[in-house]
Amino acid sequence: MIVQVAVSGPFKTALDYRVAANDAGRVIVGGRVRVPFRNREAIGVVTALLEQSAYEEGKLKTVIEVIDAEPLFTRQQLAFLNWASEYYHEPIGEVIQAALPKRLRIGDAPDTVRESVWSLTEKGRTIRAEDLPKNAKRQIELLAFFQTHPREQDANQLNQYLQNWRPTLKKFVQQGWLAERVGPCFSRSVHASKPEHQLNPEQQRAVDEVVSSLSTYQACLLEGVTGSGKTEVYLGMIESVLKQGKQVLVLVPEIGLTPQMVQRFTAALQQPVATLHSGLNDSERLCAWNSVRKGEVKVLLGTRSAVFTPFKNLGLCIIDEEHDLSFKQQEGFRYSARDLLIRLAYEQQIPVVLGSATPSLETLHNAQLGRFKHLKLTRRAANAELPQLRLLDIRGEKIQEGVSTPLQNAMRQHLQEGGQVLLFLNRRGYAPVMMCHQCGWQAQCPSCDANMTLHYSGRQYGHLRCHHCGYQCAAPAVCPSCQSNEFVQVGQGTERLEQIIQSWFEDYKVLRIDRDTTRIKGRMSELTEQARSGEADILIGTQMLAKGHHFPNVTLVGLLDVDQGLFGADFRASERMAQLILQVAGRAGRGEKRGEVLVQTHHPDHPLLITLVKHGYAAFAEKAIQERKVANLPPFSFQMLCRAEAHNPADAMNFLKVIKARLQLAEQVIVKAGDEASARRPVEIWGPVSAPMERRQGRYRYQLLIQAKLRSQLHELWAQIEEGIAADPLSRKVRWSLDVDPQEMN
Repeated sequence: MIVQVAVSGPFKTALDYRVAANDAGRVIVGGRVRVPFRNREAIGVVTALLEQSAYEEGKLKTVIEVIDAEPLFTRQQLAFLNWASEYYHEPIGEVIQAALPKRLRIGDAPDTVRESVWSLTEKGRTIRAEDLPKNAKRQIELLAFFQTHPREQDANQLNQYLQNWRPTLKKFVQQGWLAERVGPCFSRSVHASKPEHQLNPEQQRAVDEVVSSLSTYQACLLEGVTGSGKTEVYLGMIESVLKQGKQVLVLVPEIGLTPQMVQRFTAALQQPVATLHSGLNDSERLCAWNSVRKGEVKVLLGTRSAVFTPFKNLGLCIIDEEHDLSFKQQEGFRYSARDLLIRLAYEQQIPVVLGSATPSLETLHNAQLGRFKHLKLTRRAANAELPQLRLLDIRGEKIQEGVSTPLQNAMRQHLQEGGQVLLFLNRRGYAPVMMCHQCGWQAQCPSCDANMTLHYSGRQYGHLRCHHCGYQCAAPAVCPSCQSNEFVQVGQGTERLEQIIQSWFEDYKVLRIDRDTTRIKGRMSELTEQARSGEADILIGTQMLAKGHHFPNVTLVGLLDVDQGLFGADFRASERMAQLILQVAGRAGRGEKRGEVLVQTHHPDHPLLITLVKHGYAAFAEKAIQERKVANLPPFSFQMLCRAEAHNPADAMNFLKVIKARLQLAEQVIVKAGDEASARRPVEIWGPVSAPMERRQGRYRYQLLIQAKLRSQLHELWAQIEEGIAADPLSRKVRWSLDVDPQEMN
């Protein structure tokens, strides 16, 4: 027997291996095998069984070990992964590796993950709180917890209610008050009571539209203003799918959104919800992945990589905040989770829902063409009013640490009236530039064409950090250029803003939420809960606060420095800016009080800002789509971006020049061979040019943009030169990648 095995490496297709006679009956398509690979062993997934190979059988190596007795992927799931490999021109082995949890990639069995569960014994049920020492607070709390939760409990449940419970639990087990056994890796218990909620007519119509097509493919854009209750609509759809015994995949843009959504989904659906995101350890990821694969869990909530999870009986796909850039993988296998989810739904013949208050222009264009059904939620849930959006013209205004006097006054008024204030600044750290006051020296990263950001983070002495490569060092005491000890901090980040705001409003609690304050696992959930409960009065944050969070007491939102996004080199800059402004603005007025949004700007006459404030996102999007059409930019054309980087800039530039020459030659051949050459619009090839940040991590970066009217033109053209690129000597001197449907040009 001959098998094709997808292993990690630069191979477009799977590799052929022989199977020993004693293993012939055990090898299965979709299962893993251990194979010899060059001078080592590798684990791959069997993609096909063959009677004979295109290569001489004597040259084929033999499978060392058959790992799985049942397939990890069905043939349909492998077909989906193979489509992703072909569309993104990524080796099939790399695609399948991305779909496997790390523990499966190293050979562990899917069912190896088990978790301990505990319950009261007969002896434990006789113990009363009065029998314990009065000062044994943790013992009393643990006993009370098990008395009120008689079913078996796992670590996740205990973590929700108790702190530092393990030493006390160990003592209870030793005393025979608790029984411990090894149970399944995924919790089955649900403690929260089901909340009462009635869908309004708009929400119910959206649910009915999707539920009516559960047995067939249908892509639906759910466009709802911020606070319109899109999550409630999702839950209504999911309940209908679960009644049919099917599973649901929900993608969210940030792991910070998953804790609050898990709690909400679990309570509303009254069943456990699995999660998959980068914040989990390897065992947790394997547990969730395998529980979904076996059908033990019906709902999976995850970030972009969850799109590859093999479901036993998938019935509905949902992607929340579909416009968000985080759904596009920017390193390695550069896939779009949104586009893959649509393809997955098509292959499975099930509906897919794309939700957003500010849909991407590509998605809106598909809705206009009738490819997607367009569902709208035009008003906020619970009759909450949309916030009032105003531009603050700060030209000539006195600005203190980035905050204008009118914004300070508005903050004071809202705080005195009992509201919360949210200040948005999409720049973390203390100051983006540290500069010598005498000679103008600036702290630059030694590896990147970028300044290093000054951080303090509770330290007495600052440190400098590059946000592009991660390099950091202590801030100098004297200028390396002129030995002066006079430095100025130019600009402000969230850390500096927090410091000054706290000094202005000493009687109010200030809470900062950015990547620096949420590095510790679980910290994001703690901080957002403090904000939601009203424990903090003033919230300061970056883009992490713009997505999906519900802070019912926030009545004022201030956007401090949005002008930088108005003049970006990327043609998508204005779209991203409009989405960001409205997403941040949507955090205001979600409760009973109407919200106010103040946007500080030096360009109050900018057409983008005027359109947004006066006419809303729909008017902006319509205008932007027309501009894209005139300029022949996506969604009216399709793009590929070839990137190359090297320590020697000439190597990267010459490599892309070779690719360009190959593309031009291949285009000429295709046009000459085509019957409709006269009607064919030529493929445009722009570059090579340096990337916006030419040097990063010590490497010089260049890029080549390929654009065509038809998607098929791009793939056909690249297929003509693909094999030749790998054989080119220059390819071994550079790092290069192909980005299909690029979302960023940096």
